[in-house]
Amino acid sequence: MAKLFGTDGIRGEAYAPPLDRATVQHVGRALANELSPDAPRILIGRDTRSSGADLENWLATGIAASGGTSVFAGVLPTPAVAFLTRDQGFDAGVVISASHNPYHDNGIKVFSASGVKSSEAFEEAIELALSVAGAGAPEVPEESGLSKTPSLHFESLYLEHLKQSLGDDVSLPPLKLALDCANGACYRVGPKLLESIGLEPILLATEPDGENINRDCGSTHLDGLAEAVRRHACDFGAALDGDGDRLLLLDSTGRSVNGDAMLLMCARRLKKEGRLTGSGVVATVMSNMALEVSLAQEDITLYRTQVGDKFVAQDMDRRNIIIGGEQSGHIIFSDYAATGDGLLTLMQVLRTIAIERDTLDRLAELDPFPQVLVNVSVSSRPDVRTVPEITQAIEAAEAQLDGRGRVLIRYSGTEPLLRIMMEGPDSEEIESLTATVRDAVESTIGSSRD
Repeated sequence: MAKLFGTDGIRGEAYAPPLDRATVQHVGRALANELSPDAPRILIGRDTRSSGADLENWLATGIAASGGTSVFAGVLPTPAVAFLTRDQGFDAGVVISASHNPYHDNGIKVFSASGVKSSEAFEEAIELALSVAGAGAPEVPEESGLSKTPSLHFESLYLEHLKQSLGDDVSLPPLKLALDCANGACYRVGPKLLESIGLEPILLATEPDGENINRDCGSTHLDGLAEAVRRHACDFGAALDGDGDRLLLLDSTGRSVNGDAMLLMCARRLKKEGRLTGSGVVATVMSNMALEVSLAQEDITLYRTQVGDKFVAQDMDRRNIIIGGEQSGHIIFSDYAATGDGLLTLMQVLRTIAIERDTLDRLAELDPFPQVLVNVSVSSRPDVRTVPEITQAIEAAEAQLDGRGRVLIRYSGTEPLLRIMMEGPDSEEIESLTATVRDAVESTIGSSRD
């Protein structure tokens, strides 16, 4: 069987392999078998996609066939399932979600008992089990794994966890905030959280219908939020993605505040509080050079990892650092959680605003180096270093930049795309260099050649 797990679990079009009934049931069986021979308890949550309930039941059917027990959390953000898995003593947690993808896609994310994303070794063991099992649905009782009504107790536990992260000593100033929940997993808990701390947010995208998750809303579509921020004269706006593990902000003018700016403002606050262990922040190779320079001015070191919040989490743990994240808005505060959490990040932003007695507009000031990111659809995924035309274009760009910028080429972990990122002091220069590399990719491995 082909590799199932990408950088963020299993992902694809719902009802088609690998998210067809037989494969998902096999995944459930393999998951339970790999966890423990003694009836593991597995917490399952999902987002608002119309396919979620079917995949949830198929997975639970497979888990039951191997003697495991599925406990249904219902619609909850991915980080809620990660937190509850650890907090409530489950053997594993699973989220049925495709994050920021459109509704017709879905996915399976697995978390260990400690609430972190499953290791590559664990995922490879599941893949091996499926390759041995072969095609066809496993033999399971038809009635096993049927979903039960989830308890709202899980939601309450998660909300209390988020509220505690704000701190009892923090008094929020009067704030007008717009919140976009992407018609996704945060559509209930997001508004409840803000109302519980005394805010009355302007709400957007809180009416999921199974097909409108991420559609023209959420962290990948900020135009509607920007309009709301300006129309209602908000202090700032907050946008979550479909499964609630990332957050992007807009200041009072509608200017985007990405993960880099949030890392900077929160790291500064943590250092003032004497809580910034390791005097460092972990980010990925995608973070702008301006973040590195600004942190250095505060005597804070930026450490970079490959793209993926699970790699950020691993490096944070290795270096004993409590804050890290991605430019895309996956931010990890390891004092409170083992994974990226959009609502937890929002609580930490609010905490910083309250303690600093300042506005997001000023606290999140970060003048980024010009950066160009281009996605090229590809028909294959060879090592780019083995394609002479691409290698030559990259080397020419690096030679011209001569240390003044960066060139980064990587494949998407979830889509048939090659991502080209360039950064440098002159926007026209890097746009031209990016176009040269893009042309080399399109002419050699681009899907438009087919």
